[in-house]
Amino acid sequence: MPLLAPQAVSLTGLTPTYSPAAASTTVPCGDRLFLHVKNTAGSSMTVTLTSTAKVAGQPAADVVVTVPATTGDKMIGPILAGLLAGGTDGSCAVTYSSTASVTVALLRI
Repeated sequence: MPLLAPQAVSLTGLTPTYSPAAASTTVPCGDRLFLHVKNTAGSSMTVTLTSTAKVAGQPAADVVVTVPATTGDKMIGPILAGLLAGGTDGSCAVTYSSTASVTVALLRI
């Protein structure tokens, strides 16, 4: 899975670079990181962040966000390590129900 690199928002401004969504990717975790998803397709789609946390020994629910069709635009975050960090590198696994006409950027504030 490709790893999205965070882009830092600054006082001088940031013009984010958006990448085409892959079926699955990973993002680093951090309480100042947000995933920005844009959907220009004719139908809505979902973004799933895989939860790795447990509550009372039971797995916590994944974070599932619906991005509307045509002009859909969602900011998802913060990407909390305590809920979403997995794997040996502590990143979060992200999947997209559709990738056609979907772009993403990982932003750090």
